[in-house]
Amino acid sequence: MHSFRLALAQINPIVGDLQGNKKQILHYINLARSNGADLVAFPEMSVTGYPAEDLLYKPSFIKENLDVTREIVRASKNIVSVVGFVDLDENLYNAAAISSEGNLIDIYHKIHLPNYGVFDEDRYFNVGNTASVYKINGVTVGVTICEDSWYQLGPMASQEKAGAELIININASPYETGKQIIREQTMFARANEHGLYIAYVNAVGGQDELVFDGSSFVLDPTGTIVCRAKRFEEDLVIFDLNINSMLISKIRNEKSPKNSSFSSQPSRTCKFFQISEYRKSNKSELVPHSEPTPISETEEIYQALVAGTLDYVRKSGFEKVIIGLSGGIDSALTACIATDALGPDNVIGVSMPSRFSSQGSILDAQELSQNLGINLWSIPIEEAHQAYMDILEEPFAETDSGIAEENLQPRIRGTILMAISNKFGWMVLATGNKSEMAMGYATLYGDMAGGFAVLKDVPKTTVYKLAEFINLTGSSIPKIPQSTLNKPPSAELKPGQTDQDSLPPYEILDPILKNYIEEDLSFGDIVSLGYDESMVRNVIAAVDRNEYKRRQAPPGVKISPKAFGKDRRLPIVNHYKQT
Repeated sequence: MHSFRLALAQINPIVGDLQGNKKQILHYINLARSNGADLVAFPEMSVTGYPAEDLLYKPSFIKENLDVTREIVRASKNIVSVVGFVDLDENLYNAAAISSEGNLIDIYHKIHLPNYGVFDEDRYFNVGNTASVYKINGVTVGVTICEDSWYQLGPMASQEKAGAELIININASPYETGKQIIREQTMFARANEHGLYIAYVNAVGGQDELVFDGSSFVLDPTGTIVCRAKRFEEDLVIFDLNINSMLISKIRNEKSPKNSSFSSQPSRTCKFFQISEYRKSNKSELVPHSEPTPISETEEIYQALVAGTLDYVRKSGFEKVIIGLSGGIDSALTACIATDALGPDNVIGVSMPSRFSSQGSILDAQELSQNLGINLWSIPIEEAHQAYMDILEEPFAETDSGIAEENLQPRIRGTILMAISNKFGWMVLATGNKSEMAMGYATLYGDMAGGFAVLKDVPKTTVYKLAEFINLTGSSIPKIPQSTLNKPPSAELKPGQTDQDSLPPYEILDPILKNYIEEDLSFGDIVSLGYDESMVRNVIAAVDRNEYKRRQAPPGVKISPKAFGKDRRLPIVNHYKQT
């Protein structure tokens, strides 16, 4: 049994901030070394940030990334480092640099390139073909990158055959609900199939629509998780692995020939690198690593929204945000998330009542602001609204009042918010949710205006769950007024209006939308689940015809398996209709 001190540096790189990312990486190398780690591993593409997208087409970007990586290699003294970067060897590769004593030992090229959902790696990278192993402090270690570990007969099988005992799997795996369970189940399968210890290190922090949750972990060869990192926070996990060669051999011997990776392994070169033989440890004992407390899915989603909002605002160079507070639940939830992300001093609410705004909604916005400790500006829009009605009186003559007149109100509000943004340099946070975005129940250049849409991937039913979660945690005084949760949701653009005048009840609408958007079920499939045929037809028609609106919406945090944007790419002009 060999003792191996492993460090997983769960960091929050910024795409394109090569010097800033280098500084982070060097800091954690020093910290891991000072704690006696044998190896420190960083997430996928830590040097460049992930995903770097079309920055990868810029030769100057690639060159500087290589220069920074060389500097990091030179700093890897008295420790082995595994750092994700972009390699150039005639072609581009998603790569990991394995370094020791200031020297580059090897470069691993990612073999399985994801090209689905938000991933476009085939667009930029070539496929690697070599899986190597490295003897480090007497332990045989393999390195893989993200998707490589999701295949039973991937590079891990070749590394097993070459004697690997520990696999370092570096990742930039975005958050979505249920994703951590899938990761752990997948790594459980790999550990058990191959009789290996697996260290899964993930990135953390927000990048555009994506948010990386960290949640790095280590498994033993039975698939038991022996260590977990924090969620949605940077973390340096340092853990002593007692590499049990007898356990590894037992698990490998118990595999039946039919299922053995040896019998059907694809032909792949596997190099061996000798770095250091085993030395009995005289290191000081580590302080036991504290495990994160289990949380509910609702709390996990809330943490993702807070982390994604914080990083989008800060990484975009903004300090403060403004939010139109209507007194409704969507703007209330958005304000809570922004306040937890940025602090109350950096959130400004703007109440913009019209002739149709209820007194209850105005008071709810005031109470919410007091509860959160944020500043509230009141800017009534009646004069502007009437001025627009007067201007349009002649061209609108002899027509019935309808949507065009109603939508003047959110467009006036959008103009006011953007004027404040321009004046003070604050980012506008849009407040629309996924259900509204799906159905087109939102006004272009009105309530869709903003730099970031916090709830863009959050269905209305989940909005209520999150609001209830907020009110049950923290202060004894509920942050969101109970009247906001109790009243029927309404845009308040005409007398007596509620959302259900135009939409099915959200508890019925949201499952239909999930089946159509996230599951890609057909009209017939959804009807067969027991939903009303006419309702399903109307919902599908609304989703399809409003693609043009969604294409003009601001980005927002992805929390579902299929978010609007990069996840779901449909043509705007599209005459396909399901029969």
